[in-house]
Amino acid sequence: MIKAFVVGHPIAHSRSPMIHGHWLSTLGLDGSYERIDVAPEDFGTFLRGLKAAGFAGGNVTLPHKEAAFAGAEVLTASARRIGAVNTLSFDGQGRLVGDNTDAVGFTAHLDETLGADRLGADGGDVVILGAGGAARAVVAGLLDRPASRILVANRTRSRAEAIVELDPSRVEAIDWDGLDDALRRARLLVNTTSLGMTGKPPLDIALDRLPAECAVADIVYSPLETPLLAAAAARGHRVVDGLGMLLHQAVPGFERWFGTRPVVTPELRALIVADLVAKR
Repeated sequence: MIKAFVVGHPIAHSRSPMIHGHWLSTLGLDGSYERIDVAPEDFGTFLRGLKAAGFAGGNVTLPHKEAAFAGAEVLTASARRIGAVNTLSFDGQGRLVGDNTDAVGFTAHLDETLGADRLGADGGDVVILGAGGAARAVVAGLLDRPASRILVANRTRSRAEAIVELDPSRVEAIDWDGLDDALRRARLLVNTTSLGMTGKPPLDIALDRLPAECAVADIVYSPLETPLLAAAAARGHRVVDGLGMLLHQAVPGFERWFGTRPVVTPELRALIVADLVAKR
């Protein structure tokens, strides 16, 4: 039996076992996927013991993504670009490989919801709210798309400027106070902050400057419709929720561990949505 995991601290809230368990069941594969809670001070020991414990690999969530980046023996181009690891596996030489699938997870859901040509040949500006690890992954994914500019707004400007290094010719840091002007030219607005998440205050931003054709995305998936998405939908904007990113980022890891590429289906989405509603 092939074994995989998700590791974090805390980890009880993770929906990853539901996602991978669904695929294992529907595909009829002999495998397991478990939650493992590991404190930060014990994470190095955990990594070193993976092979002996019989794991093919697993997912990494907070607060271990940077530690997994440091502890992996081999890093993919995506992991190096983003500076964090969310997926671990072993290569043919038995080396621990660190990857990051958040960028492809975001863009796959964006394509699924809006269409692969949503930004158009002329690109158009993308405005990113926040400058943490999620913002870096989203920007990395969007750099493979024809956006004219990617504008990163964060209340601490220095953090936004750190993301500019991904591509200084296309990524620009802007002051939070300069959002009004940026929003007037936006073709896509993406919230990568935790504002609007269950238990957090809502994102306080006016959308009246947005062009009618601008789409609005939020990486928060609990609640599924954040206050930002509700306000955008009420104004007639197309919206992209955060759940699809979670589902699509899981695909590459599952394929790597279990040898079969799974599909994100309406049935899987409905399963996770029902759990989100039940635990609201």
